[in-house]
Amino acid sequence: MSLRVSGQLTVYFENPFWVGVFERQEGDQLSVCRVVFGPEPKDYEVYAFVEDMYFRLPFSRGLETEENKCKRINPKRLQRQIKKATENRGIRTKAQEAIQQERDTRKSESKKHAKAVREEQKRLRFQEKQEKKKQKKKGH
Repeated sequence: MSLRVSGQLTVYFENPFWVGVFERQEGDQLSVCRVVFGPEPKDYEVYAFVEDMYFRLPFSRGLETEENKCKRINPKRLQRQIKKATENRGIRTKAQEAIQQERDTRKSESKKHAKAVREEQKRLRFQEKQEKKKQKKKGH
């Protein structure tokens, strides 16, 4: 059994910046990455970005999807699909779902980390107070 990998990049304007959404389908797993380009990127800039940065992009964890069956597509049909996709100017629902899931995961991890830092600071303050009390009892 071979694993089929396919990718798609959608660049669209999300006021006030241009955003790119990379979608990577590996078997039945869909992972996405959102990149903010800033001002409108030229085609060659997008191509250079993909060449240089694609393997360093922080893709989300895989989201279960149905695997596309691999069969040859008629070139004219492929052209129509490409034209339809470029007119749409948006990202797929599955990609939005994966991006939101990744945001939620990062948010919960960030909350856990912040809570751990707060608890550590609280523990350190308590220890300092205890040391101060001991010093007072000794009478200098």
